[in-house]
Amino acid sequence: MCRKCWMREESKENPSSAVHIIEIQRADKGAHRKRARYHSSLIDSDMLKAGEDFTELCENYVIFITENAVLGSGRPIYHIDRVISEDNVQFEDGEHIIYVNGSMKAKDTALGKLMSDLYCTKADDMCYEELSKRVRQYKETEEGVDTMCDILDEMKNDVRTETRIENARKMIKSGKLSLDEIAEFSGLSVEKVRELAGNKSA
Repeated sequence: MCRKCWMREESKENPSSAVHIIEIQRADKGAHRKRARYHSSLIDSDMLKAGEDFTELCENYVIFITENAVLGSGRPIYHIDRVISEDNVQFEDGEHIIYVNGSMKAKDTALGKLMSDLYCTKADDMCYEELSKRVRQYKETEEGVDTMCDILDEMKNDVRTETRIENARKMIKSGKLSLDEIAEFSGLSVEKVRELAGNKSA
């Protein structure tokens, strides 16, 4: 089971200062290291508009909250950034991957309390009042239930769109179909397929 959330953190000084993908993974195989790399590339590919310079890319964070310690050493949290090996300094390209060990539910730390709350099914048993209020809102009010249904529908649509984009990229790479054919077979608009192909004028 996977729950995904996209968030953009903004400020008045920098309207696109950071983009986050947060996934809660129950299955260990769902949090493969290359999945994090894939999601990071998706953020970047969708971030820039036509004609924008690569320097306009903002910080991106891929955050996996996993049920078990999938990276092996049993730490509660792991921060992964690129480094220049020869100098042992960060490359600072703005890409960040964070793994959070969801099995660390001890309530003697802030992170442990948060992990406990995320896997908690009853609002009354939660440590953080903010989360408890939200759970009550979405589970116990008619308006909240309707909102959750809308969110789930949106998530399903996002997954379908990601699949269509991935299939379109494969077809573009094969070079065997025209862009119009790829649009027809993938279910994407011709404009989106042209964007993926890097062909803005044809």
